[in-house]
Parts: sequence; structure tokens; C-alpha cells
Amino acid sequence: MSLDLDDSEKAALIEFLTDTINRDRFPLSPRVKMLRAILAKLGGIGSAPAAPYPPPEPPGERSMAAAKRRRR
Repeated sequence: MSLDLDDSEKAALIEFLTDTINRDRFPLSPRVKMLRAILAKLGGIGSAPAAPYPPPEPPGERSMAAAKRRRR
């Protein structure tokens, strides 16, 4: 089955699916996985998460308490 959608209809459907996926409380549910698969077929964000995880922060300086314990 092929849908005959023009560009504005396709954009509206992609926006709707993206909003629905982002607002869902259970991002790993079968329902959301199916919606992501449909979105990938439409050329949307696909099955990848919307935003990548931020890189880990570098370690900070030692606290005064840690320095005192180390001296003992």
C-alpha cells in the first residue's frame, strides 16, 4: 500500500509522529518502536534518539575531606 502525500501532508505527519514519540512516557515501548519505524520510512528522525547523551564531565578537584582522609 502506498500513500499519495504531498510535501505539506508528509511534513505534518512527521511533526505529529515526532511530537507523539517525544511526549510518550515509555520510550522503549513496542508502540513507540513502531512509530519510530514509521517515521524512518517517512524520512524523519528514524530510530535514533532525538538528542545524543552529553559527554561525561572531567573529574574535579579533590575535596578537603578527601585530602584529609588520604593523609591519615
